[in-house]
Amino acid sequence: MATVSSASSAATRPMNLEVGSLVSRASEQFRGLNPQEPGQWPLLPKAAAWLGAGLLALVLGWVLLVSGAVEQLDNERAMEPGLKDDYRAKLGQAVNLSELRKQKQQVQEYVTQLERQLPGKAEMDALLSDINQAGIGRGLQFELFRPGQVEVKDYYAVLPITLRVTGRYHDVGAFTADVANLSRIVTLHNLALVPSKDISGSLAMDAVARTYRYLDSAELAEVRKAREAEAKSKAPRK
Repeated sequence: MATVSSASSAATRPMNLEVGSLVSRASEQFRGLNPQEPGQWPLLPKAAAWLGAGLLALVLGWVLLVSGAVEQLDNERAMEPGLKDDYRAKLGQAVNLSELRKQKQQVQEYVTQLERQLPGKAEMDALLSDINQAGIGRGLQFELFRPGQVEVKDYYAVLPITLRVTGRYHDVGAFTADVANLSRIVTLHNLALVPSKDISGSLAMDAVARTYRYLDSAELAEVRKAREAEAKSKAPRK
């Protein structure tokens, strides 16, 4: 047993000496290196320098390129649900496109029909005459018929008319029905019925009739110009 143990220890000694010699020679290659002349370095320091440069380039490439791409990918993934919902909505519109076009045409026809019920500026006198004739045809007496100031809206104008008529109850009711059935749009507001002071058994009705007309091209241009000037005046100054 002693002979085997001494033989084994004798075999490991040369191996340890050889490894130590290799480490010593490798460490000697890293001593006294001149950083100004890397081309004169021994093979082992050169290999280590190339390996370090490669690792550094790899890290910098990850930081500058890959990490930015990963962040962009995360942003795109976050946008994906919204884009899917948008796609489904547009797909539904595309599927129902013919029905939507039909509805659009119906709305345009309805708007055209309403516009026909609005007189132009030149037809307003005829409309006022129609209101007056509706009252006279029912045997009513006009005590007041006073058009007011025209109120210009975005696409139409409103003309209020303050009126006061006297007559029998049923005639006053028939007059309001006649006004409602005119071919042009006329609405009655602030109606008030009181006994007439002058005619026994008669009623006096005070009301404001509102008639509507569409704006011509010149008036529409003035309205747009006024709206743009108002918007510019309210805009914050830079």
